Amino acid sequence: MIRSSLLLSMTAALGLTACTTGPVFDETDPNRKAKSGALIGAATGAVAGRLAGGDDKGERNRATLAGALVGAAAGAAIGNQLDKQEAELRQQLGSNVDIQNTGDRLIVTMPQDILFATDSSTLRPDLQGDIRDVAQSLLAYPNTTTQVIGHTDSDGEASYNLQLSQRRAQSVANVLIGQGVPAGRIQVIGRGEDQPIASNLTPDGKLQNRRVEIVILPNA
Repeated sequence: MIRSSLLLSMTAALGLTACTTGPVFDETDPNRKAKSGALIGAATGAVAGRLAGGDDKGERNRATLAGALVGAAAGAAIGNQLDKQEAELRQQLGSNVDIQNTGDRLIVTMPQDILFATDSSTLRPDLQGDIRDVAQSLLAYPNTTTQVIGHTDSDGEASYNLQLSQRRAQSVANVLIGQGVPAGRIQVIGRGEDQPIASNLTPDGKLQNRRVEIVILPNA
């Protein structure tokens, strides 16, 4: 019975893998992250269950199966929440804002050049609407933690860039807090020039590197 159940779980996991990563995977599927979340949760839960199963083979198998089922349910719930929140944010935010759904978090990226004047950490008043929309989303999904992370290009002194990225991240966080998001849910981080996503040797690359990321993490 246990072996059959484990085989069934493995078969289901392989089926989910085919749905989410195979050549027929539909990028427009609104449940794609829920499916991948279930798969990831099942694998993680199975490993945790097996490690907790002790020395008895039968008990390890039962713990593995139980862990896989619990993990799959938790992973699917998180993935489904992220799919829903992502869809809502895409409807609300401007086209200049990038949203990435990794299956375990949402990364909302805003170009610093749009939010701030050169060498300033003061948000432009006319461009705070997107941040306020993110705040409303955070209030609608209270069981999340948010990281606000500032990044710069490599122009100037690294120490100054680090401080500027911190100040800019704090400015964005202040808007979220001002809209009612509890400060305890927000972590403010400055990365300076340490985490580029493009080459700093070209103007376009520098533009991409100057950004503020709002990372939304569902609580376990």
